[in-house]
Amino acid sequence: MEVDGKQGGEEKVGGSDCETSIFILNKFKKVIKSEGGEVKVVSGYRWKGDLNPMHIGFVSMEPNTLFIPQYIDANLILFIQTGEVKVGWIHKDKLVEAKLKMGDVSVIPAGSAFYFINVGNDEKLRMICSINAAGTSGWKSYQVTMDELSCLTKQKQGPIIFMSNKTKEQPKSQLLSSMVKLKLKQQQQIEDEDQEIDDDDDDDDDDDDNDDKEYEESYKAWSWRKLLNSIIGKQWRKGGRVHSPEPYNLYGNEPSFCNDYGSSISIDRRQYSPLKLTGTSIYFVNLTAGSMLAPHLNPMATEYGIILKGTGIIQVVFPNGTNAMTAKVRAGDIFWVPRYFPFARLHQWMDPLSSLDTQPRRKKE
Repeated sequence: MEVDGKQGGEEKVGGSDCETSIFILNKFKKVIKSEGGEVKVVSGYRWKGDLNPMHIGFVSMEPNTLFIPQYIDANLILFIQTGEVKVGWIHKDKLVEAKLKMGDVSVIPAGSAFYFINVGNDEKLRMICSINAAGTSGWKSYQVTMDELSCLTKQKQGPIIFMSNKTKEQPKSQLLSSMVKLKLKQQQQIEDEDQEIDDDDDDDDDDDDNDDKEYEESYKAWSWRKLLNSIIGKQWRKGGRVHSPEPYNLYGNEPSFCNDYGSSISIDRRQYSPLKLTGTSIYFVNLTAGSMLAPHLNPMATEYGIILKGTGIIQVVFPNGTNAMTAKVRAGDIFWVPRYFPFARLHQWMDPLSSLDTQPRRKKE
């Protein structure tokens, strides 16, 4: 997956009366487009010449589709907006899978190959991704082998492919074949290092030759069993089975603050340890009709917000107290607020206003 660091794009988000404001990110770039789904990315604003550390991606997948393995040199924070997805990636040098549902938050570390499978029953999958390069060493690529690169090569039909139609199963079989060959090669290399085989005996008789053949057959069968166990997520390590970190559900946990006018949830590395890799905090705010989130500012980092539901007003003020923006926003709009800039959210309509904010940690200067 390639992400352009420049601000720009091809598509504008409608519904807002503030298309010209720099605090509304309304230009999307279609990174992936295929019959099975699409990926759109909006780049954060470059403030005072700094390289923006945050991109926001929107992934949509049709039912029963596979997002073939991708690679990105940035930490990826997933939020499931609708549907269910099975996510596979590398955790502690092993392949793991996790099933995520609506409201779940999960983290894929930078440099990990990953894939998505829409496992929802006839339901379209929608995910919001926070693509944060602030915690990685710049934009340089990680070292990968040619085998890994060929395994990650996109299919001609596009990276999001259907898994049910017989006419569209060929890309899937080619992909799984490449994955199996790569994993078998890696597994055999690991087992060869652990297994000591004595090849110095020159006096082997016919029985010994038969034993060697039986050993080779059993070794191959054992490697295939371990390979299959790895693919289905049943890989074992010294000390127990490898488990992926459990997701954090924003809808199923107690809010950090709640009253008659709304609620908010704040999570960082203390509540959800995988966020430590990204240096990012997440805020989920829900306002009832006619309520307001009081003016506040963030002295630590820039905030990016996504309106998930409802309509409302966002007001941003310059540090000197003059008004910077007053804009009407609705579901799908993205805004950002620089640090030290006070801002407030006001909801005046019938439906609740829900927004998801991410705050990338600023590096120490």
